[in-house]
Amino acid sequence: MRGEVLFDASRLLSRTERAAPTGVDRVCLAYAEWLLSLPGVKLTPVRSKRDALIVVDPAWFAESVAEMREKWAGAHAARALTAHEQRLFEVLRAPTPPAHSLISPPPEPETETKVARPRRVWRQFLNSRPMPWDLKGELYFNVGHTSLNTPGILTGLAAQGTERVVMIHDLIPVTHPEFCRPGDSLKHRRRVRIALAHASRILVNSQYTADAVTAFAAAESLYAPPITVAHLGIEPVFHRNGGPKGLPPYFVHIGTIEARKNLAFLLTVWRRLRERMGPDTPRLALIGRYGWENEAVLDHLGRSPAIQGLVHQASDLPDAALVELMRGARAVLAPSEVEGFDLPAVEASALGVPLIASDIPAHRELTPHAQLIDPLDGPGWIRALESATRRAPKTPQPHAAPTWDDHFETVRTALKRRR
Repeated sequence: MRGEVLFDASRLLSRTERAAPTGVDRVCLAYAEWLLSLPGVKLTPVRSKRDALIVVDPAWFAESVAEMREKWAGAHAARALTAHEQRLFEVLRAPTPPAHSLISPPPEPETETKVARPRRVWRQFLNSRPMPWDLKGELYFNVGHTSLNTPGILTGLAAQGTERVVMIHDLIPVTHPEFCRPGDSLKHRRRVRIALAHASRILVNSQYTADAVTAFAAAESLYAPPITVAHLGIEPVFHRNGGPKGLPPYFVHIGTIEARKNLAFLLTVWRRLRERMGPDTPRLALIGRYGWENEAVLDHLGRSPAIQGLVHQASDLPDAALVELMRGARAVLAPSEVEGFDLPAVEASALGVPLIASDIPAHRELTPHAQLIDPLDGPGWIRALESATRRAPKTPQPHAAPTWDDHFETVRTALKRRR
């Protein structure tokens, strides 16, 4: 890949001050680092504004990418754990559980229309300039579900001969709107239709997502451009094996606290475990930001006496802390009702940590070696958790998880074949 490449940094720029990334944020950062590293490629970062692309200062963007990597990894900066994070490790490893749960206060919900951007990012937004249409990039990458609310950007790029590569992470707002904000279904349907109609190539993270996109195109009577399945890579820190042993039994769930993650069900299971196991009940750590439709989870965490002292919640842990937390767990839990690609489940597999996951298409494709249970089979989850608590599961062999090098090689090959 040579020449001028345009990278849509709209989503990544809105995340510069976040302490920890979401899965889509990780993908955006990985693509930015990859494109910045390619010899012979002149990367021009752009963002969307009023159905047009604005050029972002390349030097400032490269600096911001490096800062995000250091902060989100948490290993190279030797970032000290906050008091809340340190307390989380203490309560999970204490011989007896505390009287009360450790819970982060829920912040004000963040919306796409009102995002609090730091002052340094606003300065860069004000200093950026419209992209001249004689800047003929060979390729345009959009991997963050941004800049797709109207077709103007993609059609403008097509008119000047730029190949448009768009990643679709999932169709959950369309296929499972009950798990999303009101209005998200129509918004995402519009984005996917625009991508299908005007992108040169669609990238997806799993065969399950590819099948969903293909079915959507057929239902909407749209001709789909070539679709490339490229499993997402995981960060190198998650490829390391080994960890602390002999700790009190605890389990970990990693992911945004939202309806599709099935956490209200999981907390109901924990109440039943408390009834069955009494003082032997294991502890549970929920690691993730508060998302949409989390009221039932918050009610359990704050008001259920049965799980007080057993279930704890924290957010924004760097990768180094996540790895340590996962290694000490009896298992990582992934009870989601639907996923396009479940990064924490794949990361746990790469670490060689036992994984108990919902029996859904994405998990059958990506983590078939896990203990898979129907996401609504309460007795099945209770039996699995009780068994893993009383006798530590046999440590599985680390799964040969995909790397970002594998992912980008798949993308490069597809683009060469296209040209």
